[in-house]
Amino acid sequence: MPSPSGPAQPGRTPARPDADGTPADAPCPVAAPDQRPAPAGYRAVFAVREFRYVFAAHLLSSLGVVVCEIALSFLVFKITASPLLSALTFALGLLPYVVGGTLLSAVADRYPARRVLVVCDLLCALAAAGMVLPHTPVAVLLALRCAIAAIAPVFAGTRAATLGEILGEGDLFVLGRSVIRIVNQSAQLAGFAAGGLLLAVVTPGAVLALTAGTFLGSALLLRLGTVVRPARDAARGALLGASLAGTRRLLADRRIRALLLLTWLPPAFVVVPESLLIPYSDLLGTGTAGLGLLLCAMPVGAVVAETLVGSLLGPDARARLTYPMGVFAVVPSLGFAVRPSLGWAVLLLVLTGTGISYNFGVDRWFVAAVPEELLGQAMTVMQAGRMTIMGLAMGLAGAAAEFAPLRVVMPAGGVVGAVCVLAVIAEVRRTGGDRP
Repeated sequence: MPSPSGPAQPGRTPARPDADGTPADAPCPVAAPDQRPAPAGYRAVFAVREFRYVFAAHLLSSLGVVVCEIALSFLVFKITASPLLSALTFALGLLPYVVGGTLLSAVADRYPARRVLVVCDLLCALAAAGMVLPHTPVAVLLALRCAIAAIAPVFAGTRAATLGEILGEGDLFVLGRSVIRIVNQSAQLAGFAAGGLLLAVVTPGAVLALTAGTFLGSALLLRLGTVVRPARDAARGALLGASLAGTRRLLADRRIRALLLLTWLPPAFVVVPESLLIPYSDLLGTGTAGLGLLLCAMPVGAVVAETLVGSLLGPDARARLTYPMGVFAVVPSLGFAVRPSLGWAVLLLVLTGTGISYNFGVDRWFVAAVPEELLGQAMTVMQAGRMTIMGLAMGLAGAAAEFAPLRVVMPAGGVVGAVCVLAVIAEVRRTGGDRP
């Protein structure tokens, strides 16, 4: 991978220095290595006009997804009075990722990125609009939620690969990915608050209609603000076969496989205590206010850590945090063995959230290891695998809590997680370590 100030690889568009208002579809000249300015943190990322459109679109669609989950869960419970079916709407936001991530992953490279992103948003808007129709059966509501979740990894992988073309492969790409993560975490905080307020004054159907509007707004921003780029892989043939073949090719590469595991495992163990916060809050008797603090703690820690690390540290310093923060992310859950009070539990969760900063280095190494023609598919597989494993971890944690006390299950995730993450780090080191 070239250094952040070096030239882009053949076939990959360098960072777009269009802060002066250059049209998004203007030609993009490649600067000589000694002429390109060094990245200057998040300000340099937002100086790229095209990225600002991607950022605004992602902010809209992320809020829409969170609000959709809340409104749909509320609607399903209102129709069925079933806590199981209501909770299932949240699980269905994670598990279908494996379908889109494996069977449709080739879409990200086979078709022009802008077309894929806009079509994905339009399909999600259509699914959300279908939820608004009166007297829609619960089974259809859940199926529409599955459809949005299956589309999500294709959209996320395509967008991630497009960031490499908008921002280049260097530090701007890493910081751009960081901004996307900050939006994801912030959307959880703002979306839960906004969803709760909206449901207090309007019907769930009206909230779902608003969700459809956010997807349409995202599609419009991407259509107007991003450049038309050719597909990375012009191969034709069966989409399913190409998706499975590309996934097999990625997983057969030892370096890529190790880096994928490093992106998947820490989040999987981090969500173990998070998925048990409702019964833990009940154990402490904190009420809804205390539960709200517990649910917000981890996203707050993530947003603060991402912002500080991205703003204050340089590329090499951020890369050096990868291994220690990847392990540290799963360590705070050990504190739940002593049944901490509300204040201490919030602190443990905030510390857990700071572990998200390990992604800076992983993103940099991963994009360097993936072949150009598979970049979109690789990012799709990365996202799908992460969300699917997180969903499975949540389910396993809940099942374990049926047979063992929370003070055993919650820290057990930290113990097993530390062992697994250390083993994956050893494998990453054997395949090249922190080689840029």
